[in-house]
Amino acid sequence: MNRVCEMLKITYPIIQGGMGNVSNAELASAISNAGGLGTIGVGTMSVEEIEKLLISTKGMTDSRFAVNVPITVASDVKKIFQLLIQHEVKIVSLSAGNPAPFIPKLKEHGMTVICVVASVYHAKKAEDAGADLIVAEGYEAAGLNSPYETTTMTLIPQIASAVQIPVIAAGGIGDGRGLAAAFALGAEGVQMGTRFIAVKEAPFHEAYKSSLLHAKDNETVIIGRSVGKIRRVYRTPYAERLLSYEKQGIEPDRFHEMTTEEQHIAGAVKGDLENGFINSGQIAGLIEDVPTAAELMKKMMDEAKKAAEMLNKRLT
Repeated sequence: MNRVCEMLKITYPIIQGGMGNVSNAELASAISNAGGLGTIGVGTMSVEEIEKLLISTKGMTDSRFAVNVPITVASDVKKIFQLLIQHEVKIVSLSAGNPAPFIPKLKEHGMTVICVVASVYHAKKAEDAGADLIVAEGYEAAGLNSPYETTTMTLIPQIASAVQIPVIAAGGIGDGRGLAAAFALGAEGVQMGTRFIAVKEAPFHEAYKSSLLHAKDNETVIIGRSVGKIRRVYRTPYAERLLSYEKQGIEPDRFHEMTTEEQHIAGAVKGDLENGFINSGQIAGLIEDVPTAAELMKKMMDEAKKAAEMLNKRLT
């Protein structure tokens, strides 16, 4: 029995990470329809924009999907939660802030609550507050990242030992070997973002997908360390410019102006890599094809089973 599949009512223990303002109904619904858990992230979108996205997603799938709410970033958390209640969303993912004040109300309305954390301390606090599942994210992951910079390999077993609720591993997972490794470390599911960019249903610019297909193992970089806003992105001309400005001592406000969702959309959706950035996890170097979401998850499950068989042989 897999508790993640049982609690989320999905076939595969694979969920999509929240993608902020580049979230879309096409990809989330494709993942849910294929047996995983699709996710739409509210990012900094307005309540009206979020509602349109919810309606579109519900129109494309009869399966469950999650909504990720980054607490300290979202436009109006209370109104967003009211919207999720109104639309009878069944699964909510909370990140980027203290989830404790919001979990009881969400659960009152029958929602399953997932909390995204990057430390044992925050995992235990989320469990104590009533979270149903934990996503433990290592710093290999794409996008906004934890200042702890703890790797998935070390984070997962520590959190799995510290809490009783199911743990979902995130960061550095892009194939069945990563799925098997996450399970070996104590996780019961995985969350992926970057790998789901390169699937047929993902409506991102071909420049984004092409970058991932041709990526080497060392082509992601961390920006924002100098201003306390760590983000992992693909090494593009725009990212190089940001790194150069950081070396020169860029002011935090100016860095924020240059890393808004406007620049994110410019890179990911419009393919303008001179004037926009694209998030990318360290698994980019593993990506070699653009399958459908269903093909990807089925292949991952098959690979994971083969990896487990190989592990068993090597241990006997």
